[in-house]
Amino acid sequence: MQYKYKKEVLFICGIAGMWNSVNREQLHSMLDVMVHRGPDAAGELEFKNVPGMFGHRRLSIMDPQGGNQPINNEDETMSIIANGEIYNFPNLYNSLKDSHLIRTTSDTETILHLYEDIGSQLVDKLEGMYAFAIGDGENLFVARDPIGIKPLYYIETDGHFSFASELKPLAALSSDVHEFPPGTYYDSRNGFKQFYSVPKTAVEDESLDVLTAKLRKTLERVVESHLMSDVPLGVFLSGGLDSSITTALARQMIGQPIHSFSVGVEGSPDLEAARMLSRYLDTIHHEHLITVNEVMEKLPEIIYYLESYDQDLVRSAIPTYFTARLAREHVKVVLSGEGADELFAGYSYYKDLDVSDEIMQDELRRSVSTLHNINLQRADRLTMAHSIEARVPFLDLEAIEMSMKIPAKYKLYGKPPVEKWILRQAVEDLLPEQIAWRKKEQFDEGSGIVDFIEQTIEERFNPVEAQKHRTKYPETDLRSTEECYYHKLFMDVFEHPEAILNNIGRWAERPDYM
Repeated sequence: MQYKYKKEVLFICGIAGMWNSVNREQLHSMLDVMVHRGPDAAGELEFKNVPGMFGHRRLSIMDPQGGNQPINNEDETMSIIANGEIYNFPNLYNSLKDSHLIRTTSDTETILHLYEDIGSQLVDKLEGMYAFAIGDGENLFVARDPIGIKPLYYIETDGHFSFASELKPLAALSSDVHEFPPGTYYDSRNGFKQFYSVPKTAVEDESLDVLTAKLRKTLERVVESHLMSDVPLGVFLSGGLDSSITTALARQMIGQPIHSFSVGVEGSPDLEAARMLSRYLDTIHHEHLITVNEVMEKLPEIIYYLESYDQDLVRSAIPTYFTARLAREHVKVVLSGEGADELFAGYSYYKDLDVSDEIMQDELRRSVSTLHNINLQRADRLTMAHSIEARVPFLDLEAIEMSMKIPAKYKLYGKPPVEKWILRQAVEDLLPEQIAWRKKEQFDEGSGIVDFIEQTIEERFNPVEAQKHRTKYPETDLRSTEECYYHKLFMDVFEHPEAILNNIGRWAERPDYM
């Protein structure tokens, strides 16, 4: 079908604020550290009835005047700052337009009016990725999306509450910084309350054909909702299954060529697969060949934006950084395949599990629930480093709920078991056979990064130096010479590393039953 772009304002940005305190210099400093999240405009507001300030950095996509933040309600008794995207914005707008004076085409303003009407219950109405704060002159309300796609951190001491989109702005203020939990809201009157956790859904006792058809329709719906944009939209196309699915569905719905972006070492599997799929789907394809020297030169910058030294995370952040840099030359919004591996048993370690519905579902729920400070952190930080927004349709709540209804035997199927089997079945008519049934490779492996990164680092930072570094930081579980090098760079690039260290997620951590 021919997809029609829906008019809207994207609120891609960085937000910061303080409650029960006012320090204009601190707020400006916090916003300056996040200038990459919103290089086009900045806004701030000081509240009158209670000490407090909101600040906002904006990446303009359209409606340059109407989309500036903070945004006030009709009588200017409430204000909002927000980061993210509300995919059911058109429906919410239609439900509010007759009872409110809506001055902009921004989904940010829609959130504000919804809060006016139903208070904290608004989180049950929002479909999307977001972190936002609302102040009404007396009370503060802050919320983060169910999966933690958009980031948020906070400091709470002696009645003062400060928050920001990244760790860096808060690290200069205190070492006692915390990640704002996903699927949670904070009300200054009664504290934190969780409103969402990944559901433990009973699997559906239906035929494979029925489940496959339901999955396909769900994928189509969530990808369509994530295409809402008034600007050129692109896709990260690694050539793997997940990015190929988002590319194929987006291309089909838009009905015209879209931009696709790939990076890798010359001759790497990802580049070859992406080129082939681009020809098959007729995308406007762009690629960048990564070199050893370029990677080593950019590593400190990558680690600075990533806010982590975790080996697996840094490895996958490298191609993400260069893909985002390439995409920024052509688009401001990209689709990514994040989350499919965690929903459909895509990693090799899942094959070591007892393939029962209960154990598999528990592990997949755990995997999705921990994405907020590992792979989703990487996706957000490295795209926002280049001022573009990454959208992750697989992590739409409808897609999560559907995946949890599918029996484990259809996710790992055959002898030997094929990972993400039912996902492949659901889309195999859209893709060439060699893509639909391509063996899983992690982003850093398929792009060729792993082939040279370990050797190159050992040439620059030998095992003896690595051991000295371990001895210097005995409290840190550094797993390899490579990770020691990343940790060294991490300690070099951050003036106040303690707060960031306290919030680092570790990709390789597994529960006891593993």
